Amino acid sequence: MTQPLLDSASTESADTPAAVAERSGSTFYWPMLLLPRSKRAAMFAIYAFCRRIDDIADEPGAPADKRAALDEWRREIRSLYGGGAPTSSLAAALKGAIERYGLPRGELEALIDGMAMDIPGDSGVGMQAPALPTLRLYCRRVAGAVGMLAIRVFDRADASTEAFALALGEALQLTNILRDLAEDAQLGRLYLPRELLDEAGIGTSDPDAVLAHPNLPIACEALADLAEARFAEARRAVDCSRRGSLWAAVAMMVLYHRVLVRLRARGWRDLNGRVRVGKRECAWVAMRCALGYPPAL
Repeated sequence: MTQPLLDSASTESADTPAAVAERSGSTFYWPMLLLPRSKRAAMFAIYAFCRRIDDIADEPGAPADKRAALDEWRREIRSLYGGGAPTSSLAAALKGAIERYGLPRGELEALIDGMAMDIPGDSGVGMQAPALPTLRLYCRRVAGAVGMLAIRVFDRADASTEAFALALGEALQLTNILRDLAEDAQLGRLYLPRELLDEAGIGTSDPDAVLAHPNLPIACEALADLAEARFAEARRAVDCSRRGSLWAAVAMMVLYHRVLVRLRARGWRDLNGRVRVGKRECAWVAMRCALGYPPAL
């Protein structure tokens, strides 16, 4: 029998998937909120799972302990697919989403693999100026996997929709990287790829040194160009198919593209000011997309 999804309106715990999504203030929240109840609950479960494993990678602690915690989640996911009973409310919500929408186990494990890339290795250094193929693999795991899960919830798992999900996932993650440069540097991370730093004449991989380098805007603009190209690819892919049930993903595309545009307009000198889309604007874009009239990118 299909496991019932957790009620997104539940107030029993501040740690329900819906509460996690609401508390995050994420740009994703309004598009998810306007989905039908079962789809909304599934997307909240996916989002809360992402937040949980991301916190494991980000919060203070020994790298070995972090890897062990991610491995516990990997075992939990495999258990859920093997018919095991969930051990937490989040796992129960995931089990319901898995059974109702046929979520691929490989994509949930890809998310774990992506978060593991953020954990420092034996050298004690985490993600710093990765090669571009490594960065794209990271984006595929931490963002493309979310897209591949979401299109199942949206009942659209055909080839063109998968192409849309992967292109959009990379575009969103590259935008996140550009938005969070200062925040990531505080964690000892730098996601700007080595190739773009070299082209900008930045020879160091030290996050603080890179952010203080006078040629930083050159590298950031080059990465923004890559993000823009992936947004364009996603837009072409979704235009080749019926948007219909993909409206929530289209809303995310519109909202994140606005973040990218505002980042470029702000420039790359003062990275402390947070660039975001306000709640009213998020709600307006989500409503327009739900009604079939998405704003232009």
